Amino acid sequence: MTDARGRLARWRLVLGSAAEDPDTTLSDADATRDQALAALYDGERRGGLGSSAPRVARWLGDIRTYFPAGVVSVMQSDAMQRLGLRQLLLEPETMAAVQPDLGLVTTLVGLNRVIPEHSRETARSVVRKVTDELEERLRDATVQAVTGALDRAARTRRPKPRDIDWRRTIGANLRHYLPSHRTVVPERLVGYARRTHQTQRRIILCLDQSGSMAESVVYSSVFGAVLASLRSVSTRLVAFDTAVVDLSDQLDDPVDILFGVQLGGGTDINQALAYCQGLIEQPEETVFVLISDLYEGGIAEEMLRRARAVVESGAVMIALLALSDSGAPSYDKEHAAALTALGVPAFACTPDLFPDLVAAAIRHDDIGGWAAAHDILVTGVEEQE
Repeated sequence: MTDARGRLARWRLVLGSAAEDPDTTLSDADATRDQALAALYDGERRGGLGSSAPRVARWLGDIRTYFPAGVVSVMQSDAMQRLGLRQLLLEPETMAAVQPDLGLVTTLVGLNRVIPEHSRETARSVVRKVTDELEERLRDATVQAVTGALDRAARTRRPKPRDIDWRRTIGANLRHYLPSHRTVVPERLVGYARRTHQTQRRIILCLDQSGSMAESVVYSSVFGAVLASLRSVSTRLVAFDTAVVDLSDQLDDPVDILFGVQLGGGTDINQALAYCQGLIEQPEETVFVLISDLYEGGIAEEMLRRARAVVESGAVMIALLALSDSGAPSYDKEHAAALTALGVPAFACTPDLFPDLVAAAIRHDDIGGWAAAHDILVTGVEEQE
């Protein structure tokens, strides 16, 4: 009986909704497969994928999760044709008339494995135009926030004579001016501590490649490139799904990063944390940002244990549920609350606020307090109060 129902379900998936049979009930997994097939092949819904980049990203994730590799390749190739991207990429004059935006970039990145070789340069030029614009918009704020935080973190009230900042010292002691001697008597010295290491801070961006994180992937690649350009910061970028890839050697070019990731598929956060733990050599100088919706496909208990170990080591760890402007994200609330309870604040952040967040982490500020000051709800806090 079970085999018969299985055969009916497979025929239902092949023939589509037109073959709906009241005696055929699809499992949750088959229902998701049916939705993915309908979005691409259902005549009435043809082209429906093109209206929403997040929907495309979710679709890419679904087909990688629920179909074998060979079928995924065929469906992605068909999507190139049905979305009109193949023709667009083959006609540079047409592409030149299109206004590249974040939505088009996430779609191209998600389908980059099936873009024809002779069209890849056109696709890369579109992606580069958008990432250049994002970098121009975000660079100054990021550099100012991070360098300012590093300067503040390096100050000390007990500097050695050669390390005294005389301008700030005089400013801090003006009330101790002695008119009769025409001088300031400094009761408090302001200066800078000697750097004991080549860099003051180490920043690790650990990036979830699952389909729902498409916009976060784009912004993370841009921020990674900006941070990597700062000599006083050592930046690593690690991307993961069910495997882990270190993209740190490509941080000088966001386009290389974006064409090095593969949106969609499963998620093994625990495995990614295990890799990143090995990168933390000086915990007190490390800011570790996990960018993920926290839908863990690996061992959740191990993931939480590793997160606790990172916090206990002295590193600052933050879980960003999304790095985007797309509003409230979908995420695993249970895992987010558990991380917050361990001292890993979990919340979503817009790109415009991210530089200030990194600066707060560098200064070892209370991240929960920072979030509250910006009207950001940290997941799990409301349950604790």
